[in-house]
Amino acid sequence: MRNELIVLGVLLLFGLIGMPLLTWMAGNRWLGPYTHEQNLHAGPLALLQDFYIGLLHGSAVFWVVALGPAALVVLVRLFIALVRALPSARRDR
Repeated sequence: MRNELIVLGVLLLFGLIGMPLLTWMAGNRWLGPYTHEQNLHAGPLALLQDFYIGLLHGSAVFWVVALGPAALVVLVRLFIALVRALPSARRDR
């Protein structure tokens, strides 16, 4: 149980810090510089500030980005558990 909580904590931390920074990197590369109000060349910290403000305001889109990595791992583990729980076709023969 302790290891599971550590993994969940790391995934949540990645969702809160890593995902917005990856979003900034990809957007900066393919869409151009991130603009923040009058600052036309705002950096990743400006995006993090806007991201955390969006979280505080309860925007679902920001929460999906923040919780996405943890939710994806939980869904993959659930899928694997369901596949393992199904009776195998080889055992039936």
